[in-house]
Amino acid sequence: MASIRHEVMIDASPQHIWDVVRDVGAVHERLLPGRVVDTRIDGVQRFLTFPDGHVIRELIVSIDDRARRLAYSVVEGARPALDYHHASFEVRDEGNQGRLIWTTDILPDTFAPEIRIRTELGIAEMKRAIEAAATDVG
Repeated sequence: MASIRHEVMIDASPQHIWDVVRDVGAVHERLLPGRVVDTRIDGVQRFLTFPDGHVIRELIVSIDDRARRLAYSVVEGARPALDYHHASFEVRDEGNQGRLIWTTDILPDTFAPEIRIRTELGIAEMKRAIEAAATDVG
């Protein structure tokens, strides 16, 4: 199993970062606007729609406000087709900033290089969106 981990400092309060990350129904508006065009929640399932119309189905495993940790799993629609996917976001307090940590575990591990590139680009997009919203709020 491959484990891919990215960390990024975000120029926003940890509380603001966590508020964006934990808002599982607003990925298209707050976390990855443009990359995701719609988010739909049905119980513990989340459906993300991409600009090309592709939809992935995820299971929201845990939202832990105390630990500022969100865990989820892609259960259908992954590209490339994965046998297993589990990921988590954690927000750490770094004073006036926060650290966002994104850990993704996948099988087969042969897809790790491709997933590593995607998650690296994704966390950079998240950083930009969160910082822009923090600036807008004041």
